[in-house]
Amino acid sequence: MKLNSRAQSAQNLHTNSPIVLVHGLFGSLDNLGILARDLIADHDILQVDMRNHGLSERSPEMTYPAMAQDLIDTMDANGIEKATLIGHSMGGKAVMAVTALAPERVEKLVAIDIAPVNYQVRRHDEIFAAINTVTEAGVATRQQAAEAMRQHVKEEGVIQFLLKSFVDGEWRFNVPVLWEQYPHIVGWETIPAWDCPALFIPGGNSPYVTAEYRDTLLAQFPQARAHVIAGAGHWVHAEKPEAVLRAIRRYLAE
Repeated sequence: MKLNSRAQSAQNLHTNSPIVLVHGLFGSLDNLGILARDLIADHDILQVDMRNHGLSERSPEMTYPAMAQDLIDTMDANGIEKATLIGHSMGGKAVMAVTALAPERVEKLVAIDIAPVNYQVRRHDEIFAAINTVTEAGVATRQQAAEAMRQHVKEEGVIQFLLKSFVDGEWRFNVPVLWEQYPHIVGWETIPAWDCPALFIPGGNSPYVTAEYRDTLLAQFPQARAHVIAGAGHWVHAEKPEAVLRAIRRYLAE
């Protein structure tokens, strides 16, 4: 599947490898814009809407091999032979899955606050409930949607993030499929070791990348290193963008 995407050319002529930015669950291609605005100085940038999100096609399947193939198809469509892949959460797992499908297409890899593990935990049921409340209420404006969602979600930042995908009274993600395929999204099938340097950027306050996952992570990414962002939760890049960009730029310069 060729994904809906936004391609931007580097501002400087002497460019490095292109960068593909991949959002997480309930997101869109705008989500990693804070990284794109900095990295475009010396990298061509491709931002994508993942399947069942944004303006990309709908599909009944939300497995990581399928999402990885989407990224490869979209790179092909944009004439990108090899790229640095940067993904947050679900997007981080999707870019990791590309190393199993087409390792030769991956220049470097950055996974933001996610590990290659099956979490076996439901962290998004309140969000699904909030989204469904908005749909059932038939509201048309973001202000009305926000009021409906506050019954279920207390974090205003999460509400504002979700509302970016509420356009003209409709959600731009495929809610029934995301609900049905949720075990695949939080799940993971172990992949062959990718023996190249990879950067993991966990939030210090987040439960997504902890010491208990270390061995599983290193079995699949033996040259991985972690740069923990202290004082940040799951939305590391939104909470501490400067720290995240410093870590990414150090890694890209190696």
